[in-house]
Amino acid sequence: MHHIELPPIVIVPGLRGHVADHWQTLLADKLRADGRQVSIVPPLEHDKLDCAVRVAALERTLASLREPALLVAHSAGVMITVHWARRSARAVRGALLAAPPDFDHPLPEGYPDEDALRLNGWTPAPRAALRFPSIVAASRNDPLARFEEVSALASAWGSRLVDLGNVGHLNPAAGYGEWSRAESLIQELSEMTEPIGQGKQRKA
Repeated sequence: MHHIELPPIVIVPGLRGHVADHWQTLLADKLRADGRQVSIVPPLEHDKLDCAVRVAALERTLASLREPALLVAHSAGVMITVHWARRSARAVRGALLAAPPDFDHPLPEGYPDEDALRLNGWTPAPRAALRFPSIVAASRNDPLARFEEVSALASAWGSRLVDLGNVGHLNPAAGYGEWSRAESLIQELSEMTEPIGQGKQRKA
C-alpha cells in the first residue's frame, strides 16, 4: 500500500489543557516515538477562558513550524480550531475534529455557562465552511453535545462526519485513554490533499 508521509501534527487540547492519560497526550507520545514531528498548543497561564487568547496560542504554534501542519483537536480545541480558521489564512493540511462541544446550548454542571462563553468570544459557534479538509468524529452520547447538533456543525464546516457510537466525550472519564482510531483518521486526512493555503481557500 502506498504510504503518505505524515505532515507535522499540532495537538489542540480542550479547556482542561494537558491531561496525562488523555488520548491526545498518548497519541503525541506514540507519534514522537515513531519519529513524527508533534507540537502541542501550550496551556494558558492567564485568560484561560478567552477564546481569542487560545486562537492566538494556536497561531503562534503553527507559525513556529516550517511546513503546514495537520491539526488534531478535541472538545473545546475543535472550537478553537474553527474560530482560528476564520481569522487566519495560514496554510494547514487538514484537521481531525473530535467530540466538538455544543457551546450554543447549556453545558452540564461544572462547565462554563452560556454567558461566560458568550462574553469570552466562543459563541455563536462559527458555521462557515472550512478551507481545508476535515473530519468530525462524533459521539452518540456525548454529555457536551447532542449528535444531531454535531452533525449539523460538520455539515456547515464541510467536514466528513464519522459516527463513533457511544463513546461519551471521548475522554478519560469515558474510558479513553488510548483512542487507536485517531491514527487511521490522521492518515486519511494526510492522503486527502496537498497543503491548502491562502490561494486555495474554499468559499464559505
